[in-house]
Amino acid sequence: MSIREDVERREQEALSPLACLSSDSKGRVVPEAPCPIRTVFQRDRDRIVYCTAFRRLKHKTQVFLAPMGDHYRTRLTHTLEVSEIARVIARSLRLNEDLAEAVALGHDLGHTPFGHGGETILNEIYPGGFRHSEQSLRVIDVLENKGRGLNLTHEVRDGILKHSKGYGEVIPDDLNELAMTLEGRVVRVADIMAYLNHDLDDAIRSGVIRERDVPSVCANILGHDHSSRITTMVRDLISTSVIEEDRIHLQFSNVVFEAMTHLRLFLYNNVYRSEKVHREFVKAKRVLADLYYYFLDNQDYLKQKFLEMEMGEIPPEISLERRVCDFMASITDRYALSLYEKVFLPSPLV
Repeated sequence: MSIREDVERREQEALSPLACLSSDSKGRVVPEAPCPIRTVFQRDRDRIVYCTAFRRLKHKTQVFLAPMGDHYRTRLTHTLEVSEIARVIARSLRLNEDLAEAVALGHDLGHTPFGHGGETILNEIYPGGFRHSEQSLRVIDVLENKGRGLNLTHEVRDGILKHSKGYGEVIPDDLNELAMTLEGRVVRVADIMAYLNHDLDDAIRSGVIRERDVPSVCANILGHDHSSRITTMVRDLISTSVIEEDRIHLQFSNVVFEAMTHLRLFLYNNVYRSEKVHREFVKAKRVLADLYYYFLDNQDYLKQKFLEMEMGEIPPEISLERRVCDFMASITDRYALSLYEKVFLPSPLV
């Protein structure tokens, strides 16, 4: 028996009957021989961690445009926090921790520079519309590995595609909006837990809001600091979710869910839409829009940049708009600003 087979055997013995076993994966688009050491979901996790798009997350904005200080979250630290929360929940519910971790680590690979401001402007100007969850899947399937993709399992791809809730329900009633696995659904909930807590933390750190501005109903129920809020949410989800023989229904208690909803609305109105944050995102949107239209008119330069980004040759059957959108979504904040300066700002002649 190989190490992988032993791990798969232990999964069968220890995990919930409703967990997604590694040995039951629907497989990959391109079949591969099994690894003697790692399960399919462990291989997916490793492929994500070692890919170039994952490394670029460290220089992509979460909420506050970098650089503003060493302690502010980036898209990478957000991803790591989502992964930690998802793993704790999955382990507690006897679900497949490796699958939850892989989905969490890959869920934001397609996110734009400049946070949701970047996503908004690409959605406005790209003819096909833009959603970062769909772009994350495109990164995995098409752009990574010099254009060959990562060839991840069906379950990880599905969880990444359906992780995002936007302004919608945290746990929607429409099953079509939910991941096919419980592990994927756990990541969806972990994502909102993470950003509610660290965005509030960063907003206080930046001075956009003060700690006393946080609604008392949120502080009194969820907690007065990052650690206590995360603990409250995780414990409440685990203890309140309905666990039966044929289903696990993820849910919060009414009192905690109402406090989370209240906190979410508070962040939208007082942080994400605040003058200080909005003013910088307006500038960032202009940067991406100008670069987008510039590359539509400079295809040779775009081809060069694709190769530099290790995304391979641009397939001729892909539209120019799609190529430019892929490039704009892939670059980091600092790269976008540097490129904008190089392309649009005059430099002194030597």
